[in-house]
Amino acid sequence: MRPLRFVALGDSLTEGVGDPVGDRWRGWAELLAHGLAPVDAAVEFTNLAVSGAQTRDVLERQTPEALALRPDVVSVVIGVNDTLRCTFDIRSVAERLDTVYAAFRAGDTLLMTACLPDPGSMLGLPGALARPLARRQRAVNTVVHALSERHGAVHLHAAEQEWLTDRALWSADRLHPGERGHRQLALRFHALLAERGIAAGAAPSGEPECAVPTRSASLWWLATAGTGWVARRCTDLLPHLLTLAASEVRHRARGTSSRLDIGAAHAVSAALAALSVAEQRDAA
Repeated sequence: MRPLRFVALGDSLTEGVGDPVGDRWRGWAELLAHGLAPVDAAVEFTNLAVSGAQTRDVLERQTPEALALRPDVVSVVIGVNDTLRCTFDIRSVAERLDTVYAAFRAGDTLLMTACLPDPGSMLGLPGALARPLARRQRAVNTVVHALSERHGAVHLHAAEQEWLTDRALWSADRLHPGERGHRQLALRFHALLAERGIAAGAAPSGEPECAVPTRSASLWWLATAGTGWVARRCTDLLPHLLTLAASEVRHRARGTSSRLDIGAAHAVSAALAALSVAEQRDAA
């Protein structure tokens, strides 16, 4: 009997950033892998996630490689980096995710997905800068939730307030979970899988092996690696984000901020409706 095969797709969250083990990242997916099968059964785990990946990378690069491995279980957790680009388009994001999810479900692979908090809130950006990013992430989460239901995925809600406010769950960069946060993600996914009778092994431990990052560690990250992170994204995002922020300020001054939310909601509805039409056409 061949080992159970688990393949993880996504960006830095799934790559394991924030959970260092020696000279590498571990992360929630690897922690979860050990609990998918009983102790006397083997699990083959492959992590294809890459820091900075967007939905296009998952579709064009990671998915073909994952399909070739013929996985029994696959996780696709992606979308935050799309919201940080001036090219963000929720319809394109929806089309890519729908194609990726369908590809794995066609092979009867168990699919795992998650919705995530927005980076503006995590970084503590000023309201005019944070609100456009929050709106984009809500759009992505709505699409992920709808498509997860359509494709029968095991879906984890990880965008709730408790997840945001518990500082002990986050690494020094305030963008990625720390070890404790990665362990909580693994535990919560394991619980969902166990409810379906899929996770047959023991749940991963929730107790961290390392201390929670100190405030000085957070400040050091912001002054060193954080500066580079912001600089790389500002080249692409900042001019566009400033335009979005200016629009945000104008609408708030006029009392018409709700129009921005309504517009975003309409875009999500149109994106999902277009997928439904395409699905019906293909089925005909």
